[in-house]
Amino acid sequence: MTDLKARAETLRGLHSGDLLVLPNVWDAASAQVVAEAGYPAIATASAAVSAMLGFPDGERAPWQEMFAAAGRVAHAVSVPVTVDAEAGYGLAPGEFVSQLLETGAVGCNLEDTDHRAGGLVDADQHAQRLADIRAAATDAGVPIVINARVDTFLGDRGVAEQDRLAETIRRGRLYRDAGADCVYPIGVRRRDDLAALVTELGCPVNGNTGDELDLATLREIGVARVSYGPRFYRAALAEFKTAIEKL
Repeated sequence: MTDLKARAETLRGLHSGDLLVLPNVWDAASAQVVAEAGYPAIATASAAVSAMLGFPDGERAPWQEMFAAAGRVAHAVSVPVTVDAEAGYGLAPGEFVSQLLETGAVGCNLEDTDHRAGGLVDADQHAQRLADIRAAATDAGVPIVINARVDTFLGDRGVAEQDRLAETIRRGRLYRDAGADCVYPIGVRRRDDLAALVTELGCPVNGNTGDELDLATLREIGVARVSYGPRFYRAALAEFKTAIEKL
């Protein structure tokens, strides 16, 4: 556990320096490409990993297969790995932490979408789950890095557009106070919205690039971390398809 603890501390430290750029991977080979390019940490994307395994996104791939894929990624590189663990697959906090650490990963995304009932889970309930996972990680002796994804800006989660910013702030503060190291308001496209979240949350924030949000802008407004989801997996597949069709 000593090595895992050191990797977790390294990953956490990367959220307080220059913008942490995480081009998300889906298997050992893509992880090695990113690591060899000099990136200091590796992040998986659940949509890409589940697609690679032959399943739709949204906790429809067996969690055992998702964690097995994460383990192959973690064992292929020497830098810290953080896993997109969707909503945690319904695993009890202690079991979730145990399975995550078994892969060799030291960080995770945990989202507040309810993949069974639809919409979002109750914010207080999700905050308690994050607190329980934090406590389980403390008991395990590895301070895993929790990236709490807030899904209020996703259009099909039942939050009215005019309420999204305020609800994201409310949820993000709850998750931060429960022990999350970083808050990830996925789907934010406007610079002003993301800048407000950075200010109001007062903790590391994970952003995405977009029309108003290139890397320079994200760095300027104080975003700590940027990730790309399945973007590079889909680009690689599209290039493969083009090559096959030309053949």
